[in-house]
Amino acid sequence: MACARQARTWATARSFRRSYATVQSAKSPTAIVMMNMGGPSTVPEVHDFLKNLFSDGDLIPLPFQRVLAPLIAKRRTPKIEDQYTAIGGGSPILRYTRAQGEGLCALLDELHPESAPHKPYVMFRYANPLTNSTLAEMHKDGVKRAVAFTQYPQYSCSTTGSSLNELYRKRDVDGARGVEWSVVDRWGTHPGFIEAVAQRIESALQKFSPDKRSDAVLLFSAHSLPMSVVNRGDPYILEVSASVSAVMQRLGNKNPYRLVWQSQVGPSAWMGMQTSEALKGLARLGRKEVVLVPIAFTSDHIETLYELDLEYGKEAEELGVEVHRAESLNESPVFIRALADIVSAHLRDYSASKIGPASVQLGLRCPGCTNAVCGQQKKWLAGAGLS
Repeated sequence: MACARQARTWATARSFRRSYATVQSAKSPTAIVMMNMGGPSTVPEVHDFLKNLFSDGDLIPLPFQRVLAPLIAKRRTPKIEDQYTAIGGGSPILRYTRAQGEGLCALLDELHPESAPHKPYVMFRYANPLTNSTLAEMHKDGVKRAVAFTQYPQYSCSTTGSSLNELYRKRDVDGARGVEWSVVDRWGTHPGFIEAVAQRIESALQKFSPDKRSDAVLLFSAHSLPMSVVNRGDPYILEVSASVSAVMQRLGNKNPYRLVWQSQVGPSAWMGMQTSEALKGLARLGRKEVVLVPIAFTSDHIETLYELDLEYGKEAEELGVEVHRAESLNESPVFIRALADIVSAHLRDYSASKIGPASVQLGLRCPGCTNAVCGQQKKWLAGAGLS
């Protein structure tokens, strides 16, 4: 009954908006720093986005990376520009991240007034606003307390870890230096997140005729990882699996499902099976009703709007498969309430000394880790960025 009441609370939450440009306070804001990979907001930004992405050895380890990354980016730019043109001329991830941040901070002011006012900051890894510009904005606002809040629900060294490594590299930049930092590094089984995903799946299932609904296969699709990252002990695969299991439990395990992987880049081995191949396999087996569920993406961007909707949607049509995608969380009030609950609990437990600046899990390096920056970053964050 308690879970049902809590679900109804999330379901009736409202999306809050506020403008922070005109907020004036004698007290500096508590910064809620929304970390993500980001995406080019316009087509002309695609090249720089790709160059930044392929230059990141935490995400895509390449030999002779400084030489190869610009070459790969230049070669791939025309194709990726066409993809962004096809989804409307740019990624909407910045718009959605800002909306989520504004909504959660408005709720935080009510849920945890002790640390109010709260102000959201977007810190993207590969697209504007990049780490330096976000830190400059924080410095201008006089921020002394900040929560690094990853927008990847499940932790990977190549995603959340990469963003935290970049923050550590900028530790002496105004906006990072002298700020007390704490980290929300993973939240893939939080009940509010699970509820929001489950509601999106339920809405997608309603698009099938009643006689086909229970037979529809739920394909949970997450961004793949190179096997070199998986094999060094990265926890991402386990954590995505835990999210899927929690969602299926919430749904009563009423539909068959599989976890599959998308967005493989380059010739090296990546985690499989790939989403595209899974669609082909299901069609061969006579399973012609599928719901695609973006389980590791919380906002629409190129992987949902182009890869899932256009690319895989076309493949499914050619295979005679009826596909409906579960809508991304975007501005879901249930999801925004979940984000606020996550940060509120973090702030409450941190101020009560129940938790430290960084979680126990964040403090553990992958058993096969050889990246010295990871160890330095974890030590720095364990000291709240003040040591």
